Amino acid sequence: MKRFSVPSSSSSEQSEVPDSSDETECGKRKTKYRKYDETYLDHGFTCVEVNNEEHPQCVICLKVLPVESMLLSKLKDHIERLHPHVVGKPREFFIRKLKEVELQKSTFSKQSKVDNSALLSSYKVAYRVAQSKQPHTIAEELILPAAVEMVTIMLGEDAGKQLLKVPLSNDAISQRINDMAEDIGDQLICNLKGKEFAIQLNEATDSQEDTYLICYVRFVNEKKIVEDLLFCKEMKGETTSENVFEVVDDFMVQNQIDWERCVGVCTDGSGSMAGCYQGLRDRIRSKAPNVVWTHCMIHREALAAENLSEELHGILKIVIKVVNFIKTSPMKKRFFAKLCDDIGAEQSCLLFYSSSQWLSLGNSLLRLYELRNEIYSYLRDEEHCFADKFIDTDFLIKLAFLSDLFEKLNALSKSLQGRNTNIFQLLNKVSELKKKVILWKKNVNKGDYKSFPSLDQFLQANEMALKEELRTVFVLYFSQLHLHLENFFPEDEVESIKWVRDPFNAEIPPHFNNEEAEQLIDVSTDSTLKIRFRSQSLPEFWCQTENEYPVISKRALRVLILFANTYLCETGFSAVAVIKSKYRTNINIENEMRVAISKITPRFDELSKQKQAVSLWN
Repeated sequence: MKRFSVPSSSSSEQSEVPDSSDETECGKRKTKYRKYDETYLDHGFTCVEVNNEEHPQCVICLKVLPVESMLLSKLKDHIERLHPHVVGKPREFFIRKLKEVELQKSTFSKQSKVDNSALLSSYKVAYRVAQSKQPHTIAEELILPAAVEMVTIMLGEDAGKQLLKVPLSNDAISQRINDMAEDIGDQLICNLKGKEFAIQLNEATDSQEDTYLICYVRFVNEKKIVEDLLFCKEMKGETTSENVFEVVDDFMVQNQIDWERCVGVCTDGSGSMAGCYQGLRDRIRSKAPNVVWTHCMIHREALAAENLSEELHGILKIVIKVVNFIKTSPMKKRFFAKLCDDIGAEQSCLLFYSSSQWLSLGNSLLRLYELRNEIYSYLRDEEHCFADKFIDTDFLIKLAFLSDLFEKLNALSKSLQGRNTNIFQLLNKVSELKKKVILWKKNVNKGDYKSFPSLDQFLQANEMALKEELRTVFVLYFSQLHLHLENFFPEDEVESIKWVRDPFNAEIPPHFNNEEAEQLIDVSTDSTLKIRFRSQSLPEFWCQTENEYPVISKRALRVLILFANTYLCETGFSAVAVIKSKYRTNINIENEMRVAISKITPRFDELSKQKQAVSLWN
């Protein structure tokens, strides 16, 4: 709302503020301005405050001039060109006009206050709609009628009618979401500029066969590591490394983000993403030579575990064929569910396995093993060729072993997921698995199966011992699994950066310069920091020491902001799947996602004031 300044009749000397050359946080220079002088009223001008700056306003036409027009010569020029009939009028004439303006303002401000409250409410509702990932029409068709009914019952009919002033149409909600997405994006870019950052990238195709490239960014801001959605762009044409890089590079150029400040990129292992010569890695390194490339640890763990022996892989083939036989026909699916219900089974359906979703394998195997008796009855009635497999003890032993094993691998995959993770946390989880694999191999070799409850229970229930040839198959698989884990997660992966995890006991890396080496020695001998180190996480510790030891802290944070997995991209694709349905194909996915999943809160008051100001000036 405009704020009028009512000057007194006494005159004073013109007061000027020196030109400001300070820079804002985003790097933009402040606008030069001068203060309003009371003598300007003699020439028909008062002032209003816009964005914390005084602007001259004509009391005749009420036009607000730019802040640069706060000069007597420019004000006189405005009056002489547009209002020559008031030139030479006494001060009392302009004071009377100003009082008329004040009266109009007082009458209008009450209505404006209601409009601004309704506008702010509209933004708040739109924010909740976006975060729920629901269609925009839910605001007008459900939220508003429900709110009116509740307020009418609790506070009266007049209060309920006030809510009808809140604009909640489909178009209004869409515009509010776009405004908030732009505001969140501006805040993110503003905070990101001038800072080192890491990104994670991934692309996927939705149910409508549209391909999207999602990028998340991580950087240090105000002593905290921040990670948020950088963009979500629809890919046109082929998803080659050239096209992917073009999308990323265009975004960086348009938002004036310095490529050279990119310290890390994390992707899956696909050729278009990670190719050393013609892939995305080579193209990004042409812009950011010092970037560190990370292969998603969740993807690596899946690759390490999928190399089964020929015998165990044969079990998986049979499992997939049986599940597809029952699940792909609606009639067979219903008959199998009816059979399970009649028998009294806890579950009544099987689960599909998708090679693109590694966790589904463990769930599918476990469900199939739990329903093995029901499956045998159903396949026998259908005269299926695999019916006898479900009464074959060797097959069931292998199935029990695989269901237990992949349940453990699923637990590892889940532990590798989550926000705000770093390479040290995830490698600790993998190191635990390596040691457990050695233990499992040792226990199975001596006949101890307690680590595999389904297998152990099956053997005890049937009062049988594991055949030597089957024990050999299991032991051999453990050896292969451990070897693959070592190949995908070598022990020396963090050798050069282990000082970040424990700066008090690590040796000085040979690639450190003198200043870095000296500051690492200072940190390692600081007893106060050692006490703080025990009570804080690694990111917190190094962020808090940035003022005392800026060089070594900056180098440590450069390691900690690296992404170790593409979990955030996967959650982004899940959001896309929810937001974009066949009934919502024309929405702006990037804006919807930004408001729905971003950790940055929109500046509601500023957005509503800007929208209100636009309506006032128009």
